[in-house]
Amino acid sequence: MFLGEHSYTLDNKGRLTLPAKYRDDLAQGVVITRGLDHCLFVFRFEDWKRYTKILGEQLPFTSKEARQFARFFFAGAVDVIPDRQGRVLVPEYLREHADLDGEVMIIGANNRLEVWKPERWQQNLSEVSADAETIAEHFSTIIF
Repeated sequence: MFLGEHSYTLDNKGRLTLPAKYRDDLAQGVVITRGLDHCLFVFRFEDWKRYTKILGEQLPFTSKEARQFARFFFAGAVDVIPDRQGRVLVPEYLREHADLDGEVMIIGANNRLEVWKPERWQQNLSEVSADAETIAEHFSTIIF
């Protein structure tokens, strides 16, 4: 499980250092893809395989929206193995998707990490915080 907020910097080659506390967990490799809300999603290989199996079974290829989402999500995915320093190269097209340059926020989101532009993360967090009770009520039948 991934938790917390971590401040990092993309180097001038587009490499991102993964949080030290998760490096052993991510050493076998990760998949980085376009995330929702203009961030990046980072999955462990095994979580990616499980998630994509579920998506493959649940998304009907006869649905235009399902095909569009699959293209958005899978076409942008790249699998990488962190180097000895725990760094991964984030391709330029993914950095552009999330508007990443320099400072980044890596947040734990349960089964994945998310990589955000700090200003965008703060804006998203402010919006969610202002409406957290309403959001929780919406999901109350599922969660509780």
